[in-house]
Amino acid sequence: MYPARLDDKGRMRLPEKLRQFFDSLREKTIFVTSLDRSIAAIYPIAIWRQNEEFFYNYRDDPNAAADIIFNAMDLGAETDVDGQGRIGFSPELRRALGLEDKPLKIFSHKGRIEVLTEEIYEKRKERASQSPEEKLQKLEAAGLR
Repeated sequence: MYPARLDDKGRMRLPEKLRQFFDSLREKTIFVTSLDRSIAAIYPIAIWRQNEEFFYNYRDDPNAAADIIFNAMDLGAETDVDGQGRIGFSPELRRALGLEDKPLKIFSHKGRIEVLTEEIYEKRKERASQSPEEKLQKLEAAGLR
């Protein structure tokens, strides 16, 4: 978990470890969006393309897939990590999620980087703090090492 903040131009500087990850990718383009209109997500473009394919082929609930891909495309934009390790966020995404002029928390999860406002971070922290021993036992029984 890393602290972050958007600058006055809507760019976020990546921690060095995450910057190195993006620098190591063959394709440098990334996709910055939100699927749920509350948490921003930064995807390497190759992973985002896999998600687009998933949405295209998902048949269990086509309306859910259509709504989530709509959110992603409505708020998302392709960009690159600039020479100073910054990623730009679209104005639509910044406004919709209230990311401007606020401390943020970022972490890597499931092939993407999630960007949380302090409010969302505190909600997730509260939920994760409820019965962690039980949750851990359940996951270890399922194979977590």
